[in-house]
Amino acid sequence: MISCSNPGVRAVQNIFLRRVGEYGIRKCLLEDLPSIISINWAALPEHYSDSFFEERLRESPETFLVAEDAKGTIIGYVMCRIEYGFSHLKRYGLARKGHVVSVAVLEAHRGKGIGKALMEEALKGMKERGCSETYLEVRVSNDSAITMYKNLGFQTVTTHHGYYRDGEDAYLMSKAL
Repeated sequence: MISCSNPGVRAVQNIFLRRVGEYGIRKCLLEDLPSIISINWAALPEHYSDSFFEERLRESPETFLVAEDAKGTIIGYVMCRIEYGFSHLKRYGLARKGHVVSVAVLEAHRGKGIGKALMEEALKGMKERGCSETYLEVRVSNDSAITMYKNLGFQTVTTHHGYYRDGEDAYLMSKAL
């Protein structure tokens, strides 16, 4: 579906990969990065440099997606990268893997299936890039995210103790694609 959201603000035409109610999921554009960085700061305790976001977009545009509302305001994103290394699912095997680096939806828009839709579309992008599996790290206290990932077919592989700067542990979760 092609839609020009809020043409007075943005003159580009956005191609939505899918709709979730009044929200659209599409590939990230360079001009979206300031909004994404603001969402990252508002919604997550982990933050990255501006150049980190730019690198992820340049390297893996198929897996860097945004969700926007009917007014064209970005309210969520998923940012991934493609890697090659030891499999999290096969013992002693190598794999092309998608790494879900960051997912965030502004609090006022949570519980509407946006995070799940962002993840599903990012997983499709990983498959397009030839990935055989995907993985992510999630705070052990983030019950809602853990439930969503399990519903998407992720399984807990291990626990990384003291993974986050504040000392909280992370589950490493993985899924075959």
